[in-house]
Amino acid sequence: MSSTPSGLVVAVDGTSGSGKSSTSRGVASRLGLRYLDTGAMFRAMTWWMLRAGVDVHDAAAVAARAAEPRIVSGTDPLAPTIAVDGTDVSVAIRSDEVNAAVSPVSAVPEVRRRLLEVQREAIGAGGIVVEGRDIGSVVAPDAQVKVFLTADPAARAQRRAAEEGGADEDATRESLLNRDRIDTGRATAPLVQADGAVHLDTTAYTLEQVIDQVVALVTAVGERA
Repeated sequence: MSSTPSGLVVAVDGTSGSGKSSTSRGVASRLGLRYLDTGAMFRAMTWWMLRAGVDVHDAAAVAARAAEPRIVSGTDPLAPTIAVDGTDVSVAIRSDEVNAAVSPVSAVPEVRRRLLEVQREAIGAGGIVVEGRDIGSVVAPDAQVKVFLTADPAARAQRRAAEEGGADEDATRESLLNRDRIDTGRATAPLVQADGAVHLDTTAYTLEQVIDQVVALVTAVGERA
């Protein structure tokens, strides 16, 4: 798209279940950009820790081994991949075991520092949509477009339960709210709305409408460039 600036970085942050992944993939696909799911990196790190027998609730033990796994993310928005030491873990990182362990692993500063290096290397010269919880505030604070997605907890629970094949919505809602508390309360790179980020409440919108709004933000940046 001619209105997409060269070297563009679009930072998409927000709460669990607010539509970050679907929105980011849709925007990247529509604009011909690469896509990076940083959350998958933390899940991959968690999967490796579990496989290695590390106590994920022992921050020192996690920190001591955070440099060991080699994590590589594919950046095709139509077919994103994630590999650990050459093994495709795209399905494995979505297991209940990883779901239950990813929060304590993600809170370890050494893990965040290690993956920050990997994330910035993947971003490189730009041309990418990056989603996570600290992209606009920490990973890519100079991103030309920053978006912060939220949604009503009930809507988030409904969406996430549907994604998980009809899980209990009340239990899913409590799980999401607990993740919010952990993400916003951690000492290192907490979930916050970055300076300059545009807040989008996705509750009342379809996915395509949210993608339209983010694409419009990118187009506006291109027109000013």
